[in-house]
Amino acid sequence: MASKLYLDPQLVARGRAAAGQIADDMDAFIRQRTTIAVERTALRLFGVDGVDADGVPLPNRVADQVHEAGGLAGGVARWWVNGRLQTGLGPQELAEAVGDGMVTLTELPLAPEEEIRRAGRRWAEEALDRIRGNRRDRDHRIARLGEGPQPYLYVIVATGNIYEDVVQAKAAARQGADIIAVIRSTGQSLLDYVPYGATTEGFGGTYATQENFRIMRAALDEVGEEVGRYIRLCNYCSGLCMPEIAAMGAMERLDVMLNDALYGILFRDINPERTLVDQAFSRMLNSFAGVIINTGEDNYLTTADAVEAAHTVLASQFINEQFALRAGLPEEQMGLGHAFEMNPMLEDGFLYELAQAQMVREIFPKAPIKYMPPTKHMTGNIFRGHVQDALFNLVGVATQQGIQLLGMMTEQIHTPLVHDRHLAIESARYIFNNARHLGDELTFKPDGIIVRRAQTVLQEAVALLERIVDIGFFEALAKGLFADVKRSRQGGRGRAGVVLRDPDYFNPFEERLRVELGLSGQEVRA
Repeated sequence: MASKLYLDPQLVARGRAAAGQIADDMDAFIRQRTTIAVERTALRLFGVDGVDADGVPLPNRVADQVHEAGGLAGGVARWWVNGRLQTGLGPQELAEAVGDGMVTLTELPLAPEEEIRRAGRRWAEEALDRIRGNRRDRDHRIARLGEGPQPYLYVIVATGNIYEDVVQAKAAARQGADIIAVIRSTGQSLLDYVPYGATTEGFGGTYATQENFRIMRAALDEVGEEVGRYIRLCNYCSGLCMPEIAAMGAMERLDVMLNDALYGILFRDINPERTLVDQAFSRMLNSFAGVIINTGEDNYLTTADAVEAAHTVLASQFINEQFALRAGLPEEQMGLGHAFEMNPMLEDGFLYELAQAQMVREIFPKAPIKYMPPTKHMTGNIFRGHVQDALFNLVGVATQQGIQLLGMMTEQIHTPLVHDRHLAIESARYIFNNARHLGDELTFKPDGIIVRRAQTVLQEAVALLERIVDIGFFEALAKGLFADVKRSRQGGRGRAGVVLRDPDYFNPFEERLRVELGLSGQEVRA
């Protein structure tokens, strides 16, 4: 399909090539390392759950015991599988014994290596079968019930109480929502553990726990049968527990996950090394589970100007795409993010927003692009805010975005009430229906504002990517080339949890996923 914006395909190819080189350099770095979170993820997949008498999650107790003994470099799986072989205990019983101090995994006699690997691979395959079953279940439900057309209507619930979230989520589904995102409690991304059980108190959101996932999944399945439409569930696998939450989501059939290669580094000051390793394994799990990831480029425009920094959004999208491909995630599961965040007082700002959205759609034609509403320039004037959201919805349908996170007219005033969400959904459905095929009718002047804007942003993004190739990815982060935020390779939270792998490192889940996703030899390339 010819570009409506007359984008130079060779320039687009240069951008992908530069991003690919950046991702290749980092992929070599990632393959040599593991993290405490990756190892806790393996334990969760093996069936470890629950907390000890002090409320500490058992995956943390087991992984920390191995880490403190210096055994993490070979992978926690070796010690864990050997522990089961030596004690005869099941996953939960062994975890509780470790938590109670009755068993020290690294002090047990070691079974023959081949016996450990054989048992570990068998138990890993059983765990992965559960995720395969969830993916088949999703496919069957969508085939039977159907789902809403793209752009999917994506709305947020964020009460702090999972049971109240269920009430609001069901109401939103009945009003027409296609995706329910349960906003995570403020600061959870900085916790180096996953809270346990159903939670009823949160701050600006609800804690991401496996039990909360299970409760909301069951509720959305129930309301989906009622309305005759599959309702997708979204949560956040980002922060210090990124891969663990990806695993929990895979086990509880979540459909969408916030999962960005840069967001935690830039906006939560999580160590770059930790984030890069964690995102690779989390994306393997998301790919295998059929989960659509959402990246967070929209956040760049909350700390930098949306006109001047637009090219950094595109550059990051190129990088996120290449990291995802190297983790085996297909383009059809890449919800690359961007936002309608220009100052509404800017003359022709709507044209610039249209140019950005059309450009992203053309450069990533297979991706279910996630489009974020205006937030930075919402003032509390609910009438102007509703108009801003309406313009955002018009751009979304005209440029065929995949996922439309609906704006609320009360943004910047309070957490949206049920009726605020109803008005947002009603407005979006009205605009989407009335302008469903508007994009098919639009063409743009070759020398007009929209085309010139898109071409300028592309040129600047490619120049930025090629500069990053020259100076290196870690140095680019240190210089603040994304979102005007500077991050040191050595700084941030969680670096102590990064470990160089031993040559005989063993993680049967990663091993099997690499085979299933076609990564056992040469990685997938765009």
